[in-house]
This record gives sequence, structure tokens and C-alpha cells, in this order.
Amino acid sequence: MSDLPPDLPRLRTLRVWHAMWVRRLDAAISDAERREAERARGVARRPPAPAWLIETGIGDGPPTYVHAGDCYAAKGARMKGITAEQARRALHEQVPACPHCRPDSRLGVVE
Repeated sequence: MSDLPPDLPRLRTLRVWHAMWVRRLDAAISDAERREAERARGVARRPPAPAWLIETGIGDGPPTYVHAGDCYAAKGARMKGITAEQARRALHEQVPACPHCRPDSRLGVVE
């Protein structure tokens, strides 16, 4: 016993309905493949994330915080990648350490 309707008009309606969904699925798969290929190309070209960041003040003001590169609070255009030595120097020059990622502890500069 089939769970499909026995009459031709309803069978054709189901056929059109399912063909529409197959087209939509094929388009979604194509879009996802394109996005994945673009992401893969972008990841290959992107330089590695800096291990340490310094947050500058508004309008090139004085530095406001030193962050670890993986800090969730270190987002935005005012971040600049720095070396570990530059981060230590900034911390010694009294630039505050981020209270979230604690770069002073990670760098062994806790005073």
C-alpha cells in the first residue's frame, strides 16, 4: 500500500512541489560551497593573529590597555598587534593590563 495519492492531479502537484524543493536545496548547496571556497581562500591569505595587542585611545590618543591576542574584549579598529617585548615594555611604562585576559600574568610582569 502506497502513502501517495492515487489520482494524477495530486501526484503531479506533489511532483512540482518536490522539484521546487530540490531546486531550492541545490541553490543552497551551491551557495554554501561558494562561501566555503571563499572562506578557505581568505584563511590562506590572512596573516596569523598577533599574540599581543595594544589598544590605543580615541584619535591616536595614548594607549589604554595591553591585551593578549585571544582576548574577547580586544575588538575594534583601535587594536594594534605588538610583540611580547613591546607588550612587556608597555606594561612597565604603566599602560594598564586588560582585566579580562591579564597579559601581565601571562608575560610574568605582575608587580
